[in-house]
Amino acid sequence: MANKRHKPEEIVTKLRQVDVLVGQGMARVDAIREVRITEQTYYRWRRKDGGMGTDQLKELKRLQKENERLRKAVSDLTPDKLILAEAAPGKLLSPTRRRTCIDHIRSQFPVSERRVCRVLGQHRSAQRHRPQGRADEERLVADMIELARQYGRYGYRRIAVLLRDAGWQISDGRVERLWRREGLKVPSKQPKKSRLWLNDGSCVRLRPEHTDHIWSYDFVHCRTDDGKAFRTLNILDEFSRECLAIKVARKLNATSVIDALSDLFILRGVPGFIRSDNGPEFIAQAVRHWIAAVGAKTSYIEPGSPWENGYVEGFNAPLRDELLNGEIFYSLREAQIIIENWRRHYNTRRPHSALGYRPPAPETIIPMDQRPVMH
Repeated sequence: MANKRHKPEEIVTKLRQVDVLVGQGMARVDAIREVRITEQTYYRWRRKDGGMGTDQLKELKRLQKENERLRKAVSDLTPDKLILAEAAPGKLLSPTRRRTCIDHIRSQFPVSERRVCRVLGQHRSAQRHRPQGRADEERLVADMIELARQYGRYGYRRIAVLLRDAGWQISDGRVERLWRREGLKVPSKQPKKSRLWLNDGSCVRLRPEHTDHIWSYDFVHCRTDDGKAFRTLNILDEFSRECLAIKVARKLNATSVIDALSDLFILRGVPGFIRSDNGPEFIAQAVRHWIAAVGAKTSYIEPGSPWENGYVEGFNAPLRDELLNGEIFYSLREAQIIIENWRRHYNTRRPHSALGYRPPAPETIIPMDQRPVMH
């Protein structure tokens, strides 16, 4: 019997033909021979495709191909995820620090300079440029850091004046460049709680420096019209104020948190830090170990201090005021659809006061003549 690759509809047809012949009184072995296949092939088809119609079998084959395509797409992102995970613990605030980080990543993984620069947003010319500092720069930086330690509330302009009083011939621009390179900063408002300050006057509160630097998440509770409760898991990028996801379900636990974060990590990469309160879903051992395993860090607020998680709390307020308090949800599915539509409106249309009354992720309008042609 010649080997032949049968189509899905042919498989279903032969299985049904055998069933008809058996129903007419023919022995199963003879019926299998009648349709010109072997017994091993028949029972293999029966285990795999028995009971399916032609349309169902075609849909199964299509889903298998789609799953294989998605799996290949995720595997292509794996090197980029490793690069982001390796670079996440550091604060890349200057080209010099980016150069050091890129050199470190290339020593850990067999990736090209071009790819690492693309993932971390470093221009290749800036990566290859090696600036030559002045001979007195090391002493100047040491004096500047010492003054910043003594006067924790002074910015670079006041520090530049003190340096000039000490005999340095420097401009404010040079002090600002070195100030930024060393990662020095002064908080705009000094908090009253001393735990946010060290003895040398430096601030330890973690603040977002760039997109995907710090994500924060929190839960919001609501009810459908039948009185049953549901929860929303809101995940926010603190720097861009973009709402990354809102997961809506009757019950959300530590496993739900991991599932929501894993989907975002695949699409956007791993952030540097994830901030949250001390709820049981966030401090669970499985969540903390999983976040550490992918290369991110947790940043828990002090118990009973929701103002320390102000970014996501500031998002929860308009979510409840503009949507949850004014909508009647008759089912969980309706709540999921309406909340997701509001999230897209919040990201692309709603003006945000902290962003100069611009949306966090405005829609990009592409002219018709520049849009890609779909084949």
